[in-house]
Amino acid sequence: MTYTVKEFAEMFHTTEHTIRYYTDIGLLPCKRDNGNHRIFDETAANWMRGITCLKNCGMPMKDIKQYFDLCQLEESEENLLARYRIIARQHDAAHKKVAEAKATADYIDFKLKHYEEILAGRIPDNTNPANWGN
Repeated sequence: MTYTVKEFAEMFHTTEHTIRYYTDIGLLPCKRDNGNHRIFDETAANWMRGITCLKNCGMPMKDIKQYFDLCQLEESEENLLARYRIIARQHDAAHKKVAEAKATADYIDFKLKHYEEILAGRIPDNTNPANWGN
């Protein structure tokens, strides 16, 4: 299965400009059709999933590019160690974001319960027949 730039951008909830930029800087592989239009396949989709994940973790584009450049090289101890270090840094950043999101959700849960308790004494219970005439 192949995708046009527009279809590919829609698949990944991004812009066509972003997809073109990624291909222009050599971050995202693509092929060309007979009209020289970019087309993308499942290999490109796998790369895009990786780019999206690393970007969502807060990885700078230069680091994403460095990581994907390393992935194109022949595997060696040095190469694998360099990739490992990049991913290890993002591991820490991703888990920090998770902890921050959890703290935010816990605060919202606390405030929601707080207001529910306040409102419980102020809003009549319309499911209780004793309150229907009020």
